[in-house]
Amino acid sequence: MSLIPEEELKTKSFFNLTPMVDFLFLIVALFATLALTRTALFDSEIQLAKIKESDAPSASSKNAHIVNLCVGKTGSYKWVTEFNEYTMEGIPAILQELSKQEQLGILPNDKTLTKILLHIDKQTEWDPVAQLVYTLKKTGYLAYPVYEFASSTN
Repeated sequence: MSLIPEEELKTKSFFNLTPMVDFLFLIVALFATLALTRTALFDSEIQLAKIKESDAPSASSKNAHIVNLCVGKTGSYKWVTEFNEYTMEGIPAILQELSKQEQLGILPNDKTLTKILLHIDKQTEWDPVAQLVYTLKKTGYLAYPVYEFASSTN
């Protein structure tokens, strides 16, 4: 008879999986945190600056010429006037219309005197907006994104 039980003297033939399960849990938690952080960084809602009346380009100024362009959810472009909206086929169509209005004398030949206000839908992807802004800047026009307050019904 021995002081140490027989089963304690035998070598253990099983593998302890507890540390491996803990490690896998930590890895899953790490990747879940990274996925949520990435979503929070890249899918956050962009808030445009609110324009005060004194800072906004005024239509009453004799030198200011304002053009309103809308970028829809699907990346479609619209030229908005006081009375109507005209769907534009793409950026070349917008540039052609700007050039046409310059030739007709509606817009000044000095492109810095023309203010282009961009009305951007909240659900629009940024690629069509970036292409439009880049092209307008490259051709010499000034583009301003505008923020419109949503009418609240309380």
